[in-house]
Amino acid sequence: MPTSLRKQLREPPNLADWAAARASFSWDDARRHLDGLPDGRGLNLAWEAVGRHAGSTAASRVALRWLGKRGDRRDLTYAELWRSVGRFANVLGHLGVQPGERVYTLLGRVPELYVSALGALAARAVYCPLFSAFGPEPTRQRLALGDARVLVTTPALYERKVAPYRDSLPGLRHVLLVGGDAPQRTLSWDSTMTAASDRFVVPPTQPEDFALLHFTSGTTGAPKGAMHVHDAAVMHHTTGRLVLDLRPGDVYWCTADPGWVTGTSYGILAPLTNGVTTIVDEGDLDVERWYDLLQRERVNVWYTAPTAIRMLMRSGAEPVRARDLGALRFLASVGEPLNPEAVVWSQEAFGMPFHDNWWQTETGGILIANYASMDVRPGSMGRPLPGVEAGIVRRTEAGVEVVTAPGERGELAIRAGWPSMFRGYLGQAERYAQCFADGWYLSGDLATRDADGYFWFVGRADDVIKSAGHLIGPFEVESALLEHPAVVEAGVIGKPDPLALEIVKAFVALRPGFEPSDDLARELVGFARKRLGPAVAPREIAFLPELPRTRSGKILRRLLKARELGLPEGDTSTLETGAG
Repeated sequence: MPTSLRKQLREPPNLADWAAARASFSWDDARRHLDGLPDGRGLNLAWEAVGRHAGSTAASRVALRWLGKRGDRRDLTYAELWRSVGRFANVLGHLGVQPGERVYTLLGRVPELYVSALGALAARAVYCPLFSAFGPEPTRQRLALGDARVLVTTPALYERKVAPYRDSLPGLRHVLLVGGDAPQRTLSWDSTMTAASDRFVVPPTQPEDFALLHFTSGTTGAPKGAMHVHDAAVMHHTTGRLVLDLRPGDVYWCTADPGWVTGTSYGILAPLTNGVTTIVDEGDLDVERWYDLLQRERVNVWYTAPTAIRMLMRSGAEPVRARDLGALRFLASVGEPLNPEAVVWSQEAFGMPFHDNWWQTETGGILIANYASMDVRPGSMGRPLPGVEAGIVRRTEAGVEVVTAPGERGELAIRAGWPSMFRGYLGQAERYAQCFADGWYLSGDLATRDADGYFWFVGRADDVIKSAGHLIGPFEVESALLEHPAVVEAGVIGKPDPLALEIVKAFVALRPGFEPSDDLARELVGFARKRLGPAVAPREIAFLPELPRTRSGKILRRLLKARELGLPEGDTSTLETGAG
């Protein structure tokens, strides 16, 4: 495998020289790329995303291009989108929603979600998305934890997931239903929007005003509500420009579901603040349809997930080569670490690599990335964003100790103070304080940094395997197994062992044409030993038809471990992790 892959750039990227940009960068300069509210009335996310463009030469540019699952299509220009945003902001005013109160959406990829999100932000309410595939209990739990005032959803989702619990949510005063009839205790989206004026003046908004609430829960415990402020606009715009290389007029497609933080930060805010045309595809993943969309819409920048990339890999490179994807300029990956073989495959299939990056729900935006102007080192998350200081640390009784030696493992930490840093966990001040030590945000991710400043993901601190004195990250073992032609998915856990404390056990799903067998298991163990060494390679292999995943597509190692130990797997309907 090559140690680095260079994208053949067709034009200079926005971040042409990473080292020079880090030397000269300041967040004050980054804020000057935004307009701020007229007459010095502050900084508002919705204004920076849409309002300022609607009053400029970009007014007639398409902001959102919605592609329905049944083939319908709708374009909203920046001017049209801003008028709809104004209507919804006025609806919230008529309903008595106050600044700081929470407005939720429980919707799929439909235009009403984007209007609701931006309208809530324009009105200085707090926007909180919910994943539309959540069951009734995780939906109720998040509505209660955030003390929701308004929910925008569909009649079907309301009846199945909210109506049975409505009486236990006294703070939920208004439910607006998109499409269909509005039964008792609900309002029709269409009727309320039609009755509202589209003329709206964004009220004064301070950069530190509460703007976004994103729930994240890992594998155990109640969901945590990460609180973000309007100043996050600086981060969204900066990372859209420097990491995703967005330019005004680009056609951009982020495949993340809008119920997750990625769907808000990089499906709505980052692209719109950069003046691009954002593709909103209502349909689910279908390899042929996705490639057709890339070709037909002349997509320039594509941001998708490792799970989707691996599904595309199953179909090989031929579907790519059969299409004209010459408009594609930049490919990026989000949601979980990107395995090296996916980078190599994309170079072969697309003529350019997928660029991995790192961030979390708590960080609100990308902090470490592979940039368009840099070599991509397959398996690396890249280098820190200009203005961001990242380090490897070890926790001590007194605080943290910074690790400076290249290749040494420790916890990935970020020096506090970037604009989209979360400002708290809603109602959990003590838990928030535990995320920081000596001025560092402690991510809970184990990583290393090489001599050139590239960071490499090892695993979550609670996933790390301790075997015979070695600390082993599941991700590195999974990545090695995925290089074998028989393996399409891999999940790795530590299995209790009386001598070694734990041994590495791998669960794998096979590509079509391969069958489980003892011989194949031995072959996979030997394959991994050659790449990783005997101390790190799996000692045992088990075959599964498919691996358990969160609803955002990440492998649930906890359930693999429960399966191995014969423990109850429990209800996984509330699980979500990371930035997916």
